[in-house]
Amino acid sequence: MRTITLIIIHCSATREGTRYPFAKCRHDHIANRRFKDIGYHYYIDREGVIWTGRPEQEVGAHCRNHNKHSIGVCYEGGLDRQGRPKDTRTQAQKRAMEVLLSDLKERYPKALVLGHRDLNPGKDCPSFDVRSEL
Repeated sequence: MRTITLIIIHCSATREGTRYPFAKCRHDHIANRRFKDIGYHYYIDREGVIWTGRPEQEVGAHCRNHNKHSIGVCYEGGLDRQGRPKDTRTQAQKRAMEVLLSDLKERYPKALVLGHRDLNPGKDCPSFDVRSEL
């Protein structure tokens, strides 16, 4: 099993009012980015459904220089209607994220929970301040 030191939160950079379902994200990662699978380990859609992506024992493809020791969690959304960063999480997504993170922290108690932007300055992802909120 990999040693997990980070749980990294992402957004799909999807505009409000637009859908980007798990299957589409997975397809885009495989067909367009040439990944072997979706880059994230978990994906939370607007209804709060938690989709399992890559198995946790596999290295993800979601945060350069940090994939080997992290779990990637992405929520559908993250942009306003004009394409600017915005926390667009629904209440269902927030609840699902709490449940998922509680489970992950129980299994990886020493792992830090950070936003993608905390590790890659210049990025807005996940469009909210993970450290202060979670």
